[in-house]
Amino acid sequence: MRKEVVAAAALTAAAAITAIAALVRHRKRRKEQQWKETQKILRKFARDCATPVPKLWQVANAFVADMRSSLIASNGTNTSLNMMVSYVASLPSGDEEGMYYGVNLRRTDFLLLCARLRGKNDPISDFHREEIHIPTNLLDGTGSTKELFGFIAVELGKFVEAHPNSEMKDRPANYNKVGFIISCPVDQAVATSGTAITWKSFAADSTLGKKLVHDFNRALEEHGVKLSVYAMVDDTVGTLAGGRYYNRESVAAITLGMGTDAAYVEPADAALQWHGPSPKLGEMVISTQWGEFSTPHLPITIFDTCLDAESSNPGFRRFEKVVSGMYLGEVVRRVLLKMAKETALFGQRVVPSKLMTPYQLSSPDMAAMHQDTSDNREVVGEKLKEVFGITKSTPEVREVVAEVCDIVAERGARLAGAGILGIIKKLGRIENKRSIVTVEGGLYEHYRVFRNYLNSGVWEMLGDNHSDNVVIENSHGGSGTGALYLAASQMKDIDRSQMQDSDPDVEAKPEPEPEPEF
Repeated sequence: MRKEVVAAAALTAAAAITAIAALVRHRKRRKEQQWKETQKILRKFARDCATPVPKLWQVANAFVADMRSSLIASNGTNTSLNMMVSYVASLPSGDEEGMYYGVNLRRTDFLLLCARLRGKNDPISDFHREEIHIPTNLLDGTGSTKELFGFIAVELGKFVEAHPNSEMKDRPANYNKVGFIISCPVDQAVATSGTAITWKSFAADSTLGKKLVHDFNRALEEHGVKLSVYAMVDDTVGTLAGGRYYNRESVAAITLGMGTDAAYVEPADAALQWHGPSPKLGEMVISTQWGEFSTPHLPITIFDTCLDAESSNPGFRRFEKVVSGMYLGEVVRRVLLKMAKETALFGQRVVPSKLMTPYQLSSPDMAAMHQDTSDNREVVGEKLKEVFGITKSTPEVREVVAEVCDIVAERGARLAGAGILGIIKKLGRIENKRSIVTVEGGLYEHYRVFRNYLNSGVWEMLGDNHSDNVVIENSHGGSGTGALYLAASQMKDIDRSQMQDSDPDVEAKPEPEPEPEF
């Protein structure tokens, strides 16, 4: 009897061991299958995001075609672009000297800047920058443009008192120019005394037809600030002014941050939509508004399509949604969410709630994971825990996360490079002229791998014969400093005019227009 009991127990134990072994094999097979599905999603995503050189040239050529159409049609007919002429009196030449002031108006704050320029061959000195937070009542729609400008004027007056320019004392206010650049989206890239712009995403009195330059100059006068604004331009135009100050071959500027845009120098006769005074030097600055660019050649995935459909502006700003820092992390999050749902990538039955939260992953956090070179991708693990609440992840899973970041960053960077070469091709400068493109923005400046992908993509597109003809460089001085260079160029125009008016024996003659370098 005892032997029978022992035998039964042995059989039961054997059966249990067999069942456990079968369960382990089943779980192993399931994990292997889930891993295969993860790799399948990853490979398909990589194929859909691919940017071989022929495709990049398709994008660049489509961009050129849209640029040409936009220049001859003020209403953007037959083009995804609505490029805008930014009429500034002139761009810097590099020999401007003296102390200048600038304002950089952003979404929730503004920068006040001043510096002494000493010519393009010497660095700027006496540089001061102050960040001022805009009160909530001026942002939530209850404040008016007049109140906003009054607030800025008061703070600018304090800033000038703290960092005085002795040369200003005996000159009238309209002689002392302050550069003004806008980093929040607006309907037009520039406002001169005869042109009005309206806010898009800035709720400070968006009444149509508001003459912002006039309003701001009036605010300066009312608060006793002996400065005046000639033009308001977007930050990309300011970046271009900084590039031109240091090199005449600087023909374009790109902003690559949370948003993206491009500006470039165009011969004046090409911009048929401009009806104002002819620019003095035979050239105009064009703000491309390239975030709006769209073409069937863009490598759009199902994740991009869903992102666009769920955005606040579906069908618009398609180029921005695959290039700018606002959206790169969101695309990564959507890919990881699909993997978590369909392949249990993070080994949890319930998908972490933070992983389902839109825009939870910022581009800086994405960059940190992507550029992690530590053993076993430890930084990726830390970011998964910090951003999504995912406490456990294997080295293999962390590698997948880094690969998704790599695919998204490479696509965005190379497409930005294609846009740059589209501008250079439009200007006819690829084959036989050297062109400098100035890039400003955290995405380019702080995301090393993104920057490397952009540069290598441009080189691949140009080939060995022309790779030296396009030089991409960082902006000079960082955010907002373009306002200083614009102020300097405007002051130079006044100096030239004053010299002509002060000599009665010299008949004022228009300067000969130099041949534009295109």
